[in-house]
Amino acid sequence: MSTEAGHIDAAGKKIGMWLFLFSEILFFGGMFLLYAIYRYKYSLDFHNAAAAENIVLGTVNTAILLTSSLCIALSISAIRRGERFFSSWLQLVTVVMGLAFLVIKYFEWMAKITVGIYPNSPILLKLQEGEILFFGLYYVMTGLHGLHVLVGCVVISFMLYFTLTRTIERNNFARLENTGLYWHFVDIVWIYLYPLFYLIT
Repeated sequence: MSTEAGHIDAAGKKIGMWLFLFSEILFFGGMFLLYAIYRYKYSLDFHNAAAAENIVLGTVNTAILLTSSLCIALSISAIRRGERFFSSWLQLVTVVMGLAFLVIKYFEWMAKITVGIYPNSPILLKLQEGEILFFGLYYVMTGLHGLHVLVGCVVISFMLYFTLTRTIERNNFARLENTGLYWHFVDIVWIYLYPLFYLIT
């Protein structure tokens, strides 16, 4: 493939990724709008329900995702310079951080489930309507975000394999760059989720 054809192919892939991310923005944007409507309607209930959130774990997870976003960005810069092994190492660190995020989120979920706070549980249904809505949105929005994190970890693992096998190289890294865009999007979504669910008390 000629250099010009390679640039055209890379540009096409990037446009495709941006279109995909735009659809994801619309998807999450709808949920954020729904959250805003219910929070306005049940402001006090949302504040009361948010008191049950673990701010420490939420903050740790935020730091983890922000650091992982830095790592994937540095991995792209490294492959641009031809530093394949350094790029691979940074991709591996990104995957490990993504999995760490999911493990922490699992313990957060289990802490609520063990005390009976989960969708349609008898204890949850005894709470105020706004609190029920808060936890419903919490499970749906953080659950979908967690699914996106998991998908990102799988995709970055493939990028790691491609980097190690020289499929991704200094002059052919469009797939890694697009994966980085996806990972940054996942991080941005969490940056919005974090204050909505953890910092409104």
